[in-house]
Amino acid sequence: MLDSNPEMKGFNVTIPYKEKVMAYLTSIDENARRIGAVNVVKVLEDGSLKGYNSDYSGFLESLLTSKEKEVWKNNKALVFGNGGSSKAVQAVLQDLSIGFTLVSRHPTPLELSYQEINPGLLDTVDLLVNCTPLGMFPNINDCLPIAYEGISSRHWVMDLVYNPEETLFLAKAKSMGAKTMNGLPMLVRQAEKAWEIWNSQDSGTQDSSKS
Repeated sequence: MLDSNPEMKGFNVTIPYKEKVMAYLTSIDENARRIGAVNVVKVLEDGSLKGYNSDYSGFLESLLTSKEKEVWKNNKALVFGNGGSSKAVQAVLQDLSIGFTLVSRHPTPLELSYQEINPGLLDTVDLLVNCTPLGMFPNINDCLPIAYEGISSRHWVMDLVYNPEETLFLAKAKSMGAKTMNGLPMLVRQAEKAWEIWNSQDSGTQDSSKS
């Protein structure tokens, strides 16, 4: 790919390759290594490949448009899915002191199943974040199988999916009075961060190692 495109500065990585691509990179940015997922790859001057994570900044900046950092502190969240995007979301929540629980189709002892997301549990959290592709075009009639009647105006509900503009998940949450946000603001901020990475001065001589 690089041989036929010598002017290439980098490329984006999307699901389901954000974790798998790490094995093929020469070096990985410290924050991306902490998260455990890469979605931006930069071609350095020496031809090596360095991985970054723009999901982190994209989600962080999107979340902070709804509430200031100090207001989010000590809130509680449910995070649906445990892939590469979810790992970045988890890192943001940790850094903002937002407690969270993962929800998965195949939960570990520390995670919850979708069947456990009942009205009583929803009443104990403030933020819901969908990090799965459920509801993405063309499967627009799919949504998370949770008890939507437990969602109210006190909830913020975010979906990383941006096509369609309003997923069934967001539509159901909005009908219960929740404040909602789709993945488009995050996508825009990710693109800006990737452009910044690709055009920064980074020769590769002082890059951190994968190890």
